[in-house]
Amino acid sequence: MLNKVPEITVYFWIIKVLCTTVGESAADYINSTLGFGLGNTTAVMAVLLVIALVAQFRLDRYVPGVYWTAVVLISVVGTLVTDNLTDGLHVSLIVSTIAFSALLALTFVFWYLAEGTLSIHSIVTGRREAYYWLVVLFAFALGTAAGDLLIDRLSFSPLTAVITYAAALAVVFAAYQFLGLGPMVSFWIAYVLTRPLGGSTGDYLSLGPDEGGAGLGTLGTSLLFLAAITLTVVYLSITGRDRTEVVQAAGADGAADRGVIPPARDYAAASEDGSWVDESAGRFGQR
Repeated sequence: MLNKVPEITVYFWIIKVLCTTVGESAADYINSTLGFGLGNTTAVMAVLLVIALVAQFRLDRYVPGVYWTAVVLISVVGTLVTDNLTDGLHVSLIVSTIAFSALLALTFVFWYLAEGTLSIHSIVTGRREAYYWLVVLFAFALGTAAGDLLIDRLSFSPLTAVITYAAALAVVFAAYQFLGLGPMVSFWIAYVLTRPLGGSTGDYLSLGPDEGGAGLGTLGTSLLFLAAITLTVVYLSITGRDRTEVVQAAGADGAADRGVIPPARDYAAASEDGSWVDESAGRFGQR
């Protein structure tokens, strides 16, 4: 398979925040406004997520429409998992935050022990992809729990929460750029933080002015951001701006061999024998 995950460009983060906003507002709309109830909403969204992931796993390369559909649905399910624990089972947000942090850490440990790398530039096997999507699910659930905990404890307004999480992301970016914070750690911290950022944005846009929001409602917010996601995904599907570079390299017998070369920050240049070096994981591979 070719790499199943998009390149980490500005488009990735834009769609990621849009997806998390939709996850918050769509879950609220279906659960509360339409009156489906938390349990029924969770069941419906979980079935849709399974269908999307089956489609994603059957592909042999990154396809923007399928990949981002799975992200939107997993953002909804991740939100609902935390909501079920908090509202349905009355589990403390502190307990949820600790539990999802532990599950996320354990998944990273098992992923690394099994594959020897956590690089998202090499999601080229079914097992690596399974670990990737499990991490994404726990990251969304953790972001929901930690974000709700912070807002509940500090009594932030929706707009203040948006500013707070945006500032936290700026700190992570500065640490990556200027203080030497590793790319893998930086990426996953930012991935978790974009969940409460998107959720707070959804709350701010959907809540009424008397509650400190913009008054768009959950339906209006969901449709607005779904339209933005659709337009961005269509653009990426046409231009291929977020696809991993695919190059042609001549093998020892002179035949062309297709290889996927991730960004230079993670990989050294190919050597004369056609091997590449994954500097971020300390592993050698063969194209």
